[in-house]
Amino acid sequence: MKRTTMRALSLLSLILFSLLSGCTSYLPSTVIPAPSPAQPYVKVVTIPLPVIATSPNEGVTYGALTAFLLHNDKDEVSYLFAPQVNRNENFGTTGTLYGALYPSPVRSIEFNLSKSSKVNSDYEVRLRDQSLMERQLEVNAFLYNFTDGSARFFGFGPDSSADNETNFADREFGYTVSAGYPLRNNTVLFLGDRLRRVEVDEGAVKRLPNLQQRFSTADVPGIDGFSTHAQSVSLVYSTLDAAAMASSGVRARATVEGSLAALGSSARFVRYEAEVKGFFPVPDSRFISAGRFAFGQVSGGSIPFLEQSILGGENTLRGYGKNRFIENSYVLCNLEERIRLFRWEVFDVKADWELAPFIDIGGVMDSLGDFKAGELKVNPGIGFRAVVRPNILGRIDVGWGKDGAAVFVGLGYPF
Repeated sequence: MKRTTMRALSLLSLILFSLLSGCTSYLPSTVIPAPSPAQPYVKVVTIPLPVIATSPNEGVTYGALTAFLLHNDKDEVSYLFAPQVNRNENFGTTGTLYGALYPSPVRSIEFNLSKSSKVNSDYEVRLRDQSLMERQLEVNAFLYNFTDGSARFFGFGPDSSADNETNFADREFGYTVSAGYPLRNNTVLFLGDRLRRVEVDEGAVKRLPNLQQRFSTADVPGIDGFSTHAQSVSLVYSTLDAAAMASSGVRARATVEGSLAALGSSARFVRYEAEVKGFFPVPDSRFISAGRFAFGQVSGGSIPFLEQSILGGENTLRGYGKNRFIENSYVLCNLEERIRLFRWEVFDVKADWELAPFIDIGGVMDSLGDFKAGELKVNPGIGFRAVVRPNILGRIDVGWGKDGAAVFVGLGYPF
């Protein structure tokens, strides 16, 4: 068994062991805000966990966190707070506070506050509200300011070589907002606005050459920084039984987005995307067959490299690192079988432990008309998930691509 798989299994064992050292307490709602106004007491489950994360770009991170899970009057986890401290050879020591609040089934807030002693930082908040206009209007907002010193660029196209790997610091701030209104049953029209300001600086991975030393602005548009202000229209059809952790149903989305220089963008371009994903359970939902098919194309001149179609990372091609393949167009297919191994209740927290063998197939190209099946990348893999329904999921995905094995540790399903 390869080292990456052993590392993933070891992490899963550590999590299982750490759950046994947790504790449950009940605090008066006068001391701590209750998820539900009628609650006289708040059940708080405290679980210490090791932090052992790894990814192809960032390397190995280790440390510790403590998760505080606050329950509502239905005994569901409504609030999650997780302070942590970790160590990484590239970024030094990092302090982080992550929070997820689910005050109702139609409203959620997530935030992350993180600062490293070297280069990295991450400040973001994500809001979702479906309670407006008698639940007719859905509003989503994402605000962020981050610096990622582990970012990579290998060149353009499906044949970009690992020998051309470069590192840079991706400094960004901006927002994405959208509002959706139902046109008919299961069909929603979304209008969106996106602002993105990017600076490219020296990265934190010193063993690799810097992007700006290897490539010029003529070779790679946007490596001297860029701005994007784009507007989008999306049509979404969905029969999913849940927004975040669906176990059945289908969701289809078609999006057109335009970036105009007149509104502050560095380049003018148009993006077309389409995605279909579906979830098909057996009667007791112990086995869920999940799949996604997506394709997209960006058309324009001098499109910044980080605005082009990108594959690689924990949510697309899981056998490769983030930003591994970049070009104007892409095709992607993800298939996985989500198998519930057992349901375990520890300190009154019910968790489903899942095994998820998967295969990812995808590729980039100059245009969709240049699609060649022989250039697609195929990476098989295996996932391990801990699910606390209806809101929280932790996962470890191990994928194998032509560059070797890749391990990702994170929150939420990949699709």
